[in-house]
Amino acid sequence: MSHIQHSNEPTTENFRDRIATVDDRGKRKWIFAHQPKGRFYSIRTVLSLCYFVIFFGLPFIQIDERPLFLFNIPNAKFILFGKVFWPQDFFIFGMTMITFVFFIILFTAAFGRLFCGWACPQTNFMEMMFRKVEYLILGNAQKQQALQKAPWTASKTFKVVLKHTVFYLLSFVIANFFLAYIIGIKDLEKIIVEPVSEHMVGLSSILLFSSVFYAVYAFFREQACTVVCPYGRLQSVLLDKNSMIVAYDYKRGEPRGNAKKAHDQPLGDCIDCHQCVRVCPTGIDIRNGVQMECVGCTACIDACNDVMIKIDKPKGLIRYASENSIASGEPLHYTTRMKIYTGLCLLVLAILSVILFTRKDVDATIMRTPGQLFQERGTDSISNLYNIKVVNKTVDPIELSIRLADGRGKIEIIGMQYIPIEKEGQGSGSFFIVLPNTHIKNRKTELVLDLYEGDKKIASMKTNFLGPVQ
Repeated sequence: MSHIQHSNEPTTENFRDRIATVDDRGKRKWIFAHQPKGRFYSIRTVLSLCYFVIFFGLPFIQIDERPLFLFNIPNAKFILFGKVFWPQDFFIFGMTMITFVFFIILFTAAFGRLFCGWACPQTNFMEMMFRKVEYLILGNAQKQQALQKAPWTASKTFKVVLKHTVFYLLSFVIANFFLAYIIGIKDLEKIIVEPVSEHMVGLSSILLFSSVFYAVYAFFREQACTVVCPYGRLQSVLLDKNSMIVAYDYKRGEPRGNAKKAHDQPLGDCIDCHQCVRVCPTGIDIRNGVQMECVGCTACIDACNDVMIKIDKPKGLIRYASENSIASGEPLHYTTRMKIYTGLCLLVLAILSVILFTRKDVDATIMRTPGQLFQERGTDSISNLYNIKVVNKTVDPIELSIRLADGRGKIEIIGMQYIPIEKEGQGSGSFFIVLPNTHIKNRKTELVLDLYEGDKKIASMKTNFLGPVQ
């Protein structure tokens, strides 16, 4: 997506022929991004520290002996906010995914790629952890470029080896915590402290994740955003001219040039210093309009504002705006459309919260035993045989009893007085419902069964009772 070409804008559009990190011959251009400095970068640094605390801290948080979040795909067990979800809850998981996609569409339509620049794990780890380590070890962008062209000396070898060693160690730590979100921090601890021979699969998983993260942050880098991530390609259909984006004010900035060299020729505020390009982690020129590679990181805003201050011009040549606000020369407003989208986003989150927190902790399925009709009990009663399967999603074992809601008959559980169900497990049993003939008026009678744990009713179920034709 890019703004419509105007008469005071450059007419060349060869930037559209390829992504910014590929040259004319199709070879990758390595990005040596200059380290930004400014208000937005400082805010992002603080937020990234909060992000890292959350990422590395959540696996240690337990609710009722359960992790706050767990995505155990091999065992088909998912925990969200301490509530466990099994395959029987797949429809809830599906609804959650649909709701999440709907939220992403609404959020992007209103606020652009705000998530990519401020909250995406790839951006946070790459720009706020690995890139800063790179600056610390190899120096700034100019020193990195010079080091790449320099011959291999002891000093260069030491710096490069140290950088990749630290990158791998960071990737190894991230992989451990990533695995903790899949198997839980307690199982991860077992892999760490117990003999390696007992946890070959777990150790292999950690090494595999470490290698993947290392490859991404040491070599693949911004290509994860521009080549792999589908979000950048989706933005062209999710954004419109009223969406909030990082935008260049071409009406104010064009024509570009240095006033000292242009003599009497009228110029815009852009002095064509390319500072916005130098700090861009994906190598684009934001002055060409919004491009797929832009992750909305605001580095170009900080760089441009710094230049504007030095040349005594108003800040905001590059800023958060919409295409329409740039075209009209008005500042970005929190429009009615954005308010509606925000309201819909909050509504979607409320629906998702209701879905998650109203899910039952005990699910039961009751069915009449196949192939069985009613049985006569003496001269005054009829019985039906039923099977029950129960899923216990709590962290405590349950002794389940069954009662008729109206109390007009009795229930006989075969073999015991209750059905035992292990914590986070399943249980099953068979039972008879016995009704007096005087309460059977039709061939099929609907009954309500209450499931009890002790004296606490935890669920109600409906079933049909078959009797003789009256």
